[in-house]
Amino acid sequence: LLGGLGQLGVGLAKLLRKRFGKNNVILSDIRKPADSVFYSGPFIFADILDYKNLREIVVNNRITWLFHYSALLSAVGEANVPLARAVNITGLHNVLDIAAEHNLRLFVPSTIGAFGPTSPRDPTPDICIQRPRTIYGVSKVHAELMGEYYHYRYGLDFRCLRYPGIISADSPPGGGTTDYAVQIFHDAIKTGKFQCYLKPDTRLPMMYIDDCLKATLEVMEAPAEALSMRTYNISAMSFTPEELAQEVQKHVPELQVTYNVDKVRQEIGKYQLLWQNARRDWGWKHDYDLPELVTTMFSFLGSDSRIAQAN
Repeated sequence: LLGGLGQLGVGLAKLLRKRFGKNNVILSDIRKPADSVFYSGPFIFADILDYKNLREIVVNNRITWLFHYSALLSAVGEANVPLARAVNITGLHNVLDIAAEHNLRLFVPSTIGAFGPTSPRDPTPDICIQRPRTIYGVSKVHAELMGEYYHYRYGLDFRCLRYPGIISADSPPGGGTTDYAVQIFHDAIKTGKFQCYLKPDTRLPMMYIDDCLKATLEVMEAPAEALSMRTYNISAMSFTPEELAQEVQKHVPELQVTYNVDKVRQEIGKYQLLWQNARRDWGWKHDYDLPELVTTMFSFLGSDSRIAQAN
């Protein structure tokens, strides 16, 4: 797992280790891991811009599957385009070459950020106009196309999912459009007041992190002949800030919600993903809808809060 200390890597490593054995999954990043991560299974330093070192890791450990999570995300990428280009594009090229040369099964995540203002919004099929306007989105479209090209040109077993907004209790919001859906829980617990930067009726595709990890493992385990495409839309639920607030208020009736719309974030991400191909080809089915999501988030975040005390 490259870039394994981000929002998804540690959880994915845990899932893979449960499935394939603790010592058969190597987590890597360029940062120092917390004790809990370091002692939970093999961890090594790996820089995706260091081609020789990457190749050495693959050879020495007889790697068969590679999960490539190293990337600069949207807001960070816009603040440093040259670095985003190096990590998201040059880094990807290194990974593609090594994966093709050593016959690896390669997973690269994509995102709804790979769609742009001219993409169809409701519904958004797997294959449609993309043309995003962020370096992150552009680099993800590039990854999807390069992966598909390497598949047809060199037989690389490339697999990719376009993730919607991912909601998890153990990673704080980091400046994305869908972050409000995590922030509302923190604010409900701490202050009972929440200010939302999107309009109340902004419908966005979302997914609880456990579903996201499950989908990633399932698409990697699917037999190659079952896959009719290399990049799939994936989603679970779709809700508006208003709908989420109503569900949260069932747990915290006194929550007050106000709206202060941020024009930039309001324009990103409003796509209703079609994902019937994922259902048809490898049987994708999510476990968490909105009520389960809200209950799970509160059980994670609310154990020592004023809500627990009130209850």
